[in-house]
Amino acid sequence: MMESLRKRLEFMSGNMLVLTVTQVLGMFFRRMVLPYVSLFILAVGGEPVQVGIIDSLRPLAGLLIFPISGYLTDRAGRVKLIALSFYLTALTMLLYVFAPSWEWIALGALLQGFMVFQFPPMSAILADSLDPRNRGVGVATMNTLANGVAMFSPYIAGIVLVLYGNSGGMRILYGFLALSSVVNGTLILRYLKETVEIDRADTKFDAVTILKEAYGGIPQLLGNLPRSVKALGIVVGLGFVANGVSSAYWVVYATDVIGLTNIDWGLILLFESVFKTLLTIPCGMLADRYGRSKVLVASMVLSVVSMPSLIFAKSFTHVLLIRLGVGLAGALFFPSSTALMADLVPRELRGRVMSAIGRGSVLIGATGGGTGGPGMGYIYTLPVMAASIVGGLLYSMNAGYPWICLLGTSVLQLLCVVMFVRDPKEAE
Repeated sequence: MMESLRKRLEFMSGNMLVLTVTQVLGMFFRRMVLPYVSLFILAVGGEPVQVGIIDSLRPLAGLLIFPISGYLTDRAGRVKLIALSFYLTALTMLLYVFAPSWEWIALGALLQGFMVFQFPPMSAILADSLDPRNRGVGVATMNTLANGVAMFSPYIAGIVLVLYGNSGGMRILYGFLALSSVVNGTLILRYLKETVEIDRADTKFDAVTILKEAYGGIPQLLGNLPRSVKALGIVVGLGFVANGVSSAYWVVYATDVIGLTNIDWGLILLFESVFKTLLTIPCGMLADRYGRSKVLVASMVLSVVSMPSLIFAKSFTHVLLIRLGVGLAGALFFPSSTALMADLVPRELRGRVMSAIGRGSVLIGATGGGTGGPGMGYIYTLPVMAASIVGGLLYSMNAGYPWICLLGTSVLQLLCVVMFVRDPKEAE
């Protein structure tokens, strides 16, 4: 039995081990910060509308940097780009640590948006490092380990905020996040191995050539994508838009409208993380055995039922049940969608395609400021910016409006998966 388990998990070595370690470390500290970003903005003088504006700034830089990153990923390699992004992330975190007002946080969010250039190379090297037969369970295992370590993060952060206040506590948490980024950059630079051979003599790196080839090939690239890739891209894009509208307001709604405390919210996220962590690997196995698209349908059905139900919640128990439903939807969606994207996109195009439409996944019901994804493609930038601004305006008009929007986007996602997303006959 042990031998069978060891053989089943033998893919967790080399690059997968390095990527998993950095994912675990990064998620542990990100999960402390993201659920409470909105409270930090409010604590330094911002209003709900400013929360939406700041969220809209994060993806702005991706519109410029993603095509360039995708081009460099396929032409210049992955490892150095990923390491550089971690080091620069650590620097931008200092703006949050020392922010005297919400404008500093806005600047930090804008600069942080440039760090998304890590996602095309990260997504490509992850896809390259997994055998197609094990992609679902491989992605699920990495995500489970990261979630397992990070499951206590929101609760720990809630205690820190109680002890030091929303302003002082968040500065402490951002400081630890900056330190973790430095450690991750060093691990990537030292231990991660390239998965493609780069012909330096045949690749030009002057600015004009990079910009011309990065942007000039976009229409042809997107036009030639298979129908299932385009449909999956729409599903993921709708998920990013939904998060743009609502992610920053989960904690605000839970505390201001329902009356939960910061520790209550952290405890709910802890239970959700435990639940999701236990189910992610089995869900990845289901995706490998029965097909990615079937698992995606189940995830979308759960999304339609669970997320919009927040407007009917009246107590801790109600919110907990809703978030457990969201957790199950996420456990089904993440490994199946990520594996399906890798199955559908040729290795030599992964950098450019994944810079355009992302890794193929989005966090269902993200609860922190931001888009909620492991790499949002640049084609979603403007819609998500608009969604973040609209989310702030909707919440200011009526606290329930963002979740009515979630109902609409979830229904559209479900229809798109049922009608257009299919598993390939042979995985790339």
